[in-house]
Amino acid sequence: MWARELSFAQSVAENDRAAFAGHLHPQAVFGATRARPQRGRDEILAAWTGLIDGTAAKLWWYPQRVRAGGDGTVVSSSGPSLYQDTATGAYRIGRFNSVWQRGDDGVWRIVFDDGQEPQPADEAQVQAFHAGRVTDCPPG
Repeated sequence: MWARELSFAQSVAENDRAAFAGHLHPQAVFGATRARPQRGRDEILAAWTGLIDGTAAKLWWYPQRVRAGGDGTVVSSSGPSLYQDTATGAYRIGRFNSVWQRGDDGVWRIVFDDGQEPQPADEAQVQAFHAGRVTDCPPG
């Protein structure tokens, strides 16, 4: 699951709309705690266009914690997210929380996504974000 979360983030870093869509459950909900969440793959893709193609902002994230629940077909992941305004270069940092489900085909797809509103970040926070990325799932 760790690698799948990294793959999801990579789809945005590479501006790959098809790869991003492949990570979404058809009935996924993004912004799950907001008054008007995005529902379904098509609505999420439309809302995320500027992030996927990098025109609204550049976005990076990675997991820090992944936890399985129930029978192992549902997993929660969370970690930091970093946004860079494409016009000003300013950075903001936040956190994401996602819930994934393994389908009958064995593929993990995101069903719920939400996070904390990103706040302005200084250069030390940006460096700490990049230094904190781990490609291998830590033990435990």
